[in-house]
Amino acid sequence: MNIKWNISTEDIYKVKKVVLDNENPFLANRRRKNIDRLGIEIKKDTVIATMIACLLTSQQRSGPYSDVGKFLNLIPFPLTYENVIETDDLKKYTKNILIKNNLKRYVNRISDFFSINLKLIEDNNWEIVDFLKEMIDTNSQITERKIADKLNDDFKGFGPKQSRNFLQALGLTRYEIPIDSRIINWLNKFGFPVTLTSEPLGDKGYYHFVLDGIQELCKQADIYPCILDAAVFSSFDNEEWTEENVRF
Repeated sequence: MNIKWNISTEDIYKVKKVVLDNENPFLANRRRKNIDRLGIEIKKDTVIATMIACLLTSQQRSGPYSDVGKFLNLIPFPLTYENVIETDDLKKYTKNILIKNNLKRYVNRISDFFSINLKLIEDNNWEIVDFLKEMIDTNSQITERKIADKLNDDFKGFGPKQSRNFLQALGLTRYEIPIDSRIINWLNKFGFPVTLTSEPLGDKGYYHFVLDGIQELCKQADIYPCILDAAVFSSFDNEEWTEENVRF
């Protein structure tokens, strides 16, 4: 069975309007990285920082002035390849850094997932860096989904949402976006053909269904899904985003 998405002129207007209403540094950064592919750095340190960012933002607030947001904007960033490779107990080391920065929610689980994922990457001789670099020149919706689904299968603590958050934060995706409660709430108010909830988003099939609808809507509106995502996501933060606090 195939689903036929019927997109109206009013639907297209509402998509374009939310983007126009939320032209802010967060959206500008998304456009610069993910559309123009400027300032993209794929190296061990950025992979590590993006990995911990995804795990931290999985189930807690990550606005610019939240504890998570402040931690992710630390300069220098405390979790680097040089630091993590020298520790004998990465889980304990990560946990201590997070607690020191007032990040105590799910700290055991996050530290555990982080150490497991980094060991997997290390065991594979950091092949992920070359793999991700190849995505910079890719503009394929099919390829993006294939890679996002692979990360979903490989990385602990990710799932469909954070696998896409990881790629999007690195500037590597335009079509595959992380769907969270903000997007779900916006879609329900927008008038998505079925009422959505966040709970089933861990299921790959359900996630694909919702994302297919978003992608078709954006295609008709001539806007990349990653831009709609940035507009909707930042609209919940009351214009708190500035050039200084935008990192991911």
